[in-house]
Amino acid sequence: MAKNVASKLNKGISPQQFIDTMQKNKEAFLDWGNRFEWANEDDREFFESIGNRDDLRCLILMAEWCGDVVRNVPVVFKALELTGMPVDVLIMEEHLDTMDEFLTMGGRAIPIVIIADTGGHVLGQWGPRPAHVQEAMNAFKMANPDREAPDYQEKLGLTRQEMGRRYGEGTAYQHEIIKELRKLLASV
Repeated sequence: MAKNVASKLNKGISPQQFIDTMQKNKEAFLDWGNRFEWANEDDREFFESIGNRDDLRCLILMAEWCGDVVRNVPVVFKALELTGMPVDVLIMEEHLDTMDEFLTMGGRAIPIVIIADTGGHVLGQWGPRPAHVQEAMNAFKMANPDREAPDYQEKLGLTRQEMGRRYGEGTAYQHEIIKELRKLLASV
């Protein structure tokens, strides 16, 4: 069945309200955003061209305590800002009903960027992290289905270290997010 988020349109807070009310990780969040640069003019122009459409809406399931939100959402905000698309930030804990419709491999992982039409029909989604980073978690989940296994937490820790390595120290991962968001928006 096709997903519909009509009941959540205009129910979130704006990206600026999210930033203004952050109690945790605000400096890091702003720093990743400040370090963002367009890798190429073509991508920037693509996101600007979405501004010619008025049929798209965006919801982002997220929370300020999440490291992936802190790294990834500033990039998403920068890209979406150029589109002029209305963006609703849904704080995960306040919208668990929606979160549970957008699970990643059976788990609540954020951020989830949801692109919908004006009627709330979901056209596509992105998240919780760039594909090359998420691959490490996917492989872990496939290899470790038993959350109660004695070495589960240890292996999860190693997987998180690997994801950190894949993110890297710099901002190269941000260009992957732009590529993936562009591909998503081009498909809708």
